[in-house]
Amino acid sequence: MIPITVVDVRDAEDLVVEVLRSGAIAQGPMVERFEGAFAPIAGTKHAVAVNNGTTALVASLQALDLEAGDEVITSPFTFVATLNAILEAGATVRFADIRRDDFALDPDAVAAAVTDRTKVLMPVHLYGQTADMGKLAPLAAERGLEIIEDSAQSVGASFEGRAAGSYGIGCFSLYATKNVTTAEGGVITTDDDELADKLRVLRNQGMRARYQYEVAGHNYRMTDLHAAVGIPQLEKLDQLTAARQANAKRLSEGLAGTPGLDIPRVLPGREHVWHQYTVLIGPHAMLSRDELASALTAHGIGNGVYYPKIVFDYECYRGHPLIPDAKVEDYPVAGAVAAQALSLPVHPHLTESDVDQIVETVREALGA
Repeated sequence: MIPITVVDVRDAEDLVVEVLRSGAIAQGPMVERFEGAFAPIAGTKHAVAVNNGTTALVASLQALDLEAGDEVITSPFTFVATLNAILEAGATVRFADIRRDDFALDPDAVAAAVTDRTKVLMPVHLYGQTADMGKLAPLAAERGLEIIEDSAQSVGASFEGRAAGSYGIGCFSLYATKNVTTAEGGVITTDDDELADKLRVLRNQGMRARYQYEVAGHNYRMTDLHAAVGIPQLEKLDQLTAARQANAKRLSEGLAGTPGLDIPRVLPGREHVWHQYTVLIGPHAMLSRDELASALTAHGIGNGVYYPKIVFDYECYRGHPLIPDAKVEDYPVAGAVAAQALSLPVHPHLTESDVDQIVETVREALGA
């Protein structure tokens, strides 16, 4: 079986043992070391480690002191954590449709969605490529919106040389399958000294020092054990990303011209880090998306559907007071992509033979 992803953190063994032997395994010097290594990757002054990527989004929204009725605009095509975080923060969710070429927010749709209650723009940098920040960032500035980047899948990605997570508040996930993992974990990045200080107090039950409470806080802390797992990956992130990029290039070259198949694009000015290699199986393909997924699985090739529905198209969200007037039909591009998207293995542990097998199997299944 060629898996859709591989988790290999053996390089962290020495640091993990160091933490275990120290007897101090909660948030401590290893977390601080991890933060110091992460901030330059995002191109920011501060990196605030937290216990997961959803927490990163929630804490960032809480730090902005939003009021009831304040709106956050985000993508309808994303992992559910994006939506759940906004709801947990008590904000009203508004969606804007995506573009097919980068799977991210369409700036024109965002402009049309802004109201006088909109306070935050939350673009999602999906699959390892940033949204069109060349248009979204000026739009946010013009409309007076804060930017919170859902960069969960895009550590190391950039737009015209500017790193994901550096446009306002960046939120990263370090879940087990991400390009950098601490098993569970997250990071918030910012250049704002005051905001970074507020986030550090917020994550520590509102304490600046022991029993010195300044706000009603939470336990959002990362442990030194988790940080120790991630540090070696940060040190070789360029190498890991280069391997993903080489695999993606080989996949694209091999799959080009396959009937009914749209291969992902690296758009001009963007550095794609290939968290996922996601193709679109069009309506005229020999097989549907789900039929192709089954064929690949039968041939021992892992694959994944990220994501099978628009994010709010589930019973638990229907009629939610913080998701007013959300209708699937209002987001036709997101709906089409959700029905056609299929991710293929692109992780850095693939061999050339693995990539050739993936290409051959897809092409054969689609009649190329």
